[in-house]
Amino acid sequence: MPDLVVDGGDKLCVQLLIELRGHVRKAGPGAVIHLIATDPAASVDLPAWCHLTGHTYLGPVEGAERPTYALRVAAGAKETQDTKPWHAA
Repeated sequence: MPDLVVDGGDKLCVQLLIELRGHVRKAGPGAVIHLIATDPAASVDLPAWCHLTGHTYLGPVEGAERPTYALRVAAGAKETQDTKPWHAA
């Protein structure tokens, strides 16, 4: 059961990651977040972003009605720039 579900709708992955950063900060370490994302790049970009920042990518959520991916918020994760989620802060 996730601590938070973020519905990214039809947004592009870059916008999703920018918004996800805020949710990650609020949720705090150990929280499980489910991200609903229809952008086909999400299945590649989200695991890569988790690797970059140190969050744990948990994979696709089985049985979800729409494409949904899970991650666990890590303590001490690396921050990224506000408008550039692929660049260290």
